[in-house]
Amino acid sequence: MKVTLVGAGPGGKGLLTLRGLEMLQTADVVLHDRFVSEDILDLISDFAEKIDVGKYAGNHHVPQDEINNLLLEKARQGKNIVRLKGGDPFVFGRGGEELELLAENDIPFEVVPGVTSAIAAATYAGIPVTHRGCASSFHVITAHAKNNEALDIDFDALVKLNGTLVFLMGVAVINDICDRCIAAGMDKDIPAAIVENAAANSQRKFLGTLAALPEIAHANNVQSPAVIIIGKVCEFSERYDWFSKKPLHSKRIIVSRIIPGSSKLPDSLREQGFDVIELPCLRIAPLISPGCVLGMRLESIKGYSWLVFTSGAGVNIFFDYLIESGIDIRELSGLKIACVGVETEREVKKRGIAADYIPTEYHGAALATGLTGLVRKGEKVFIARAKDGDTDLTHILAEAGVLFDDVPVYEKVGNIKNISVDAVNAVIKNDFDIAAFTSPSGVKGFAEIAAHLDFGKIKALCIGEKTAAEARAYGMEVYVSKEATVKSMVDAVNCCQIS
Repeated sequence: MKVTLVGAGPGGKGLLTLRGLEMLQTADVVLHDRFVSEDILDLISDFAEKIDVGKYAGNHHVPQDEINNLLLEKARQGKNIVRLKGGDPFVFGRGGEELELLAENDIPFEVVPGVTSAIAAATYAGIPVTHRGCASSFHVITAHAKNNEALDIDFDALVKLNGTLVFLMGVAVINDICDRCIAAGMDKDIPAAIVENAAANSQRKFLGTLAALPEIAHANNVQSPAVIIIGKVCEFSERYDWFSKKPLHSKRIIVSRIIPGSSKLPDSLREQGFDVIELPCLRIAPLISPGCVLGMRLESIKGYSWLVFTSGAGVNIFFDYLIESGIDIRELSGLKIACVGVETEREVKKRGIAADYIPTEYHGAALATGLTGLVRKGEKVFIARAKDGDTDLTHILAEAGVLFDDVPVYEKVGNIKNISVDAVNAVIKNDFDIAAFTSPSGVKGFAEIAAHLDFGKIKALCIGEKTAAEARAYGMEVYVSKEATVKSMVDAVNCCQIS
C-alpha cells in the first residue's frame, strides 16, 4: 500500500521519468489530470483502474477535497495508487495539499518529480531561461488567483530582480500581467513570448514585446495550457528554436490502431513533427479459453514442420499461452518459423528465436507463395493468426497441396471503451491533415466513426495494397508505402502532398 505522486511532465511520454514509468506500470489505481497526454495514459497497465480527476479553467471536474479523500480511500483498501499530475507535483500542482491528508493518516507516500512546463515551454520554444549577459536568474509565478480575485503578486519586486519571468496559468489575465509589469517600471518593448501546449507537436508559440503580447495572444486565440515568458532571453527564440523546425511540425495525423498492441509508427511520426492522434478502432480478443483451438492443436505440435505468424499480436498471444499453460518451449524444437514481415519477426526475436523465412514482400500472398517452395511433401504447417484472416494465405497453400491447420489465436472486435475524446472530436470535426492505416480492419473501424465525412477529401497513408484497396473502396485519396514497414510508411509521408 502506497500513494505515489508522479509528475507526468508537460507533454508526451518522452519527458516522463523512468521512475514515473515504473510506478505507472505497477499501480493498481491511477488518478490522472486533464493535461496528461494519451501516450502516457497508454503506458498504464490494462489491469489498473483509471480515474479522470481533471480540472478545467473555472470547472473542477473533481473538487480537490474529493481527490484528497479518494486517495485516502483507495490507500485504505491496500492498493498502490499513482496520482498522475501534469508537469511537476510540487510546482503549483497542489501536491502538498494532496499529501497532507495522507500524512495525517500515516499513509506511506512517495513523490516522483516531473519536468515542469515552466522550463519545458521555454526550452521547446528555443528560449534559454538564463543566459550570460541577459539573465542570471529566472522566476516562476502562478497567475491563477483563488476565486478569481485580483493577482496578489509584488510586481515591483519582480521587475527589480531583472531576471526572466515565467508565468503559469496566466492566459486569462495576460492583460493584467503585462500592464502591471509595465507599471512597475519594466520596458514595454522588452521581448516576450507565449507558448501554448508546450512540448507537444501541437505547440504554438508567439513572440512580441511586453506591450504587444496581450493583443497577439487574443488575436491568435491562445488557450490554456500556455506559459508566458518575459525577458531579454526571448530574443533568442528564433535562433535557438529546434522544435518547430521539424519538417512536419504541427501537422495532424490520425493513426487508426488496434488495442492492445504496440507500434513504432506513432512515435516515428512524432519525430517528424506530426501532432499524432491515436484512434483505437478495434480491440484484440485472445481466443485462449479452455478447450480453445490453439490448446488442442498444441497437443500435437510435434506433428508440424512449420510455424507461421502473420502479426506481432499473434506471436505474443501464442507464446504467452505457452507460458501460462506450462508448456516447455523446447516442444517447438525442430519447427521452422516463418513471418509475414519484419515487424512480426521483431516480436519473434524478442522470444529469443530467429525466423527461418520472411518473404521479400510483406503480405499473405507472398508469404504463401514462398512457403510453397519450402514446405516438403508430407510436412504440415501450423498457422497462428487472427480469426477470419487474409484468405490469400490459405488459398494459395491449399492450391499448392500444402498441408496446414489455420489456428485462430485472436479475433478483432469493436466496442472500444475509453476512446480519447480528443481523438473522436478530431475525426468528427475532420480536424486532421492525413489518416494512417496499417490494416484493412483499421480502415473499416475508422470509417464507422467517421461515417459522416466526405471520404473523397481524406488523404489515406496505407501499409500495403490490401489496406490501400480497402481505403480506395471508401473513395479516399490513397498513398501506399513501398514496403510494409514503419520506416517505409514514414518515408511515404512526404508523398502525401500535405499543404
